[in-house]
Amino acid sequence: MAINDLTADMLTRIRNAVRNREKTVHAVSNKLNRGVVAVLQEEGFIEGFEFVEDGRQGLIRIKLKYGPRGEQVINRIVRESKCGRRVYRGVDDLPRPLQGLGICIVSTSSGVMSDRRCRTEKVGGEVVATVV
Repeated sequence: MAINDLTADMLTRIRNAVRNREKTVHAVSNKLNRGVVAVLQEEGFIEGFEFVEDGRQGLIRIKLKYGPRGEQVINRIVRESKCGRRVYRGVDDLPRPLQGLGICIVSTSSGVMSDRRCRTEKVGGEVVATVV
């Protein structure tokens, strides 16, 4: 089965794994997915990730993070910009999920970064996902 949107597939796998209390999850590797998981790790939503060669495109093994009593760190993860509708925002129009407790992952000309980093570097771009 062909998957058109690899990033939406990865976010759905993370959402399902968090709901099922899994420790790790695998996703198909591409440049955008690697940037998204790097931002998730930088912002503290996942413990880490590593690349696994499978003879084809490669996989990303994502180690999920939970709180001290087992509570979820990722409560909601939503794909904003989709194949049929791209969402672009300037630096002044970037959303602040939960007044800054969540993040928006933005694909910019300088790479994939969080909305906080976009504001410090004064750059906008395509809003890929929102994580709360």
